[in-house]
Amino acid sequence: MYYILDNTTDPQWNLAAEEYLFKNFKMPVFRLWRNNPSIIIGLHQNAFAEINLDYVKNNNITVVRRLSGGGAVFHDLGNVNFTFIDNKIPGEDTSDMFARFTRPVIDALNAIGIEASLKGRNDLVIDDKKFSGNAVAVYKERILQHGTLLFSASMANLSEALANRPEHFKGKAVQSNRARVTNISEHLNSPMNIEEFITYMEKFITEQSNNKYTRYHYTPEDLAAIAKLTMEKYSKESWNYGSSPAYGYSKTTRFQWGILELYMEVKKGIIEDIRFYGSYFFVKETAQLEKLLKGTPHTHEHIAAAIKKINLSDYFNNITEEEFTSMFWQ
Repeated sequence: MYYILDNTTDPQWNLAAEEYLFKNFKMPVFRLWRNNPSIIIGLHQNAFAEINLDYVKNNNITVVRRLSGGGAVFHDLGNVNFTFIDNKIPGEDTSDMFARFTRPVIDALNAIGIEASLKGRNDLVIDDKKFSGNAVAVYKERILQHGTLLFSASMANLSEALANRPEHFKGKAVQSNRARVTNISEHLNSPMNIEEFITYMEKFITEQSNNKYTRYHYTPEDLAAIAKLTMEKYSKESWNYGSSPAYGYSKTTRFQWGILELYMEVKKGIIEDIRFYGSYFFVKETAQLEKLLKGTPHTHEHIAAAIKKINLSDYFNNITEEEFTSMFWQ
């Protein structure tokens, strides 16, 4: 098993490194890293509905899209990010994944007297206040699970940067769920700065594991590949912001498991363009489902028949066929 401590705080480079490690390494990986002020949005979110665009631009906050699902999160140097990359376990769903990979973090905090726990599908909390949001991505037989650890983050910047612009998105997009948040540093029994906290987390997780961790340092070939991915993907507005399609129909629904947004253009009764956004978790890319539904008549019969060909839960975790088809009509 490898562990990596990254000193680079460029969010575009860090997200490119995540993808590179995820798709090219066979060994399990544990990684700790930090970003300069940035908003990291879920793979299928509408970026413009998640950020306060004026505040982001005026304060040089970088917006980067990640590979995993879930909602938007704010990063700064008072936040520590952790990543686990490993093989899938047969039959494991996203709830199991979150429980498996957040357990070492919870144990580390409990060991220094902080009563942390997993709440709901993917949040870590202290006294019912969120300090960590987590997300997963699946690629072939590999899982990437990463999360935030708010240690001494700026709560003012977090609130301002993630503010929604309802005058532009009313009825079209819904911001990520905002929870009461807290910094880990407020709950320490003994003072600790963020560098000491990172060292502690590294030591605890790598030494408590039943598997032996080896510190990994990027090779020149690794660095060249990450730099290329940064330049060609994670620094591009086309990836980070994307664009919503022209559409004649839209619907946003909040389910128990998260938010789903549907944007669709229908001509002569045929779905010509369709996009899904939201804070959902997935095993397969939603683009595959969008491709399947393009060209389908906008009728309950035809849409129901189309989704019989797939496992809908691969694209939207925990959704039923009835919930999904209800999205296509007001």
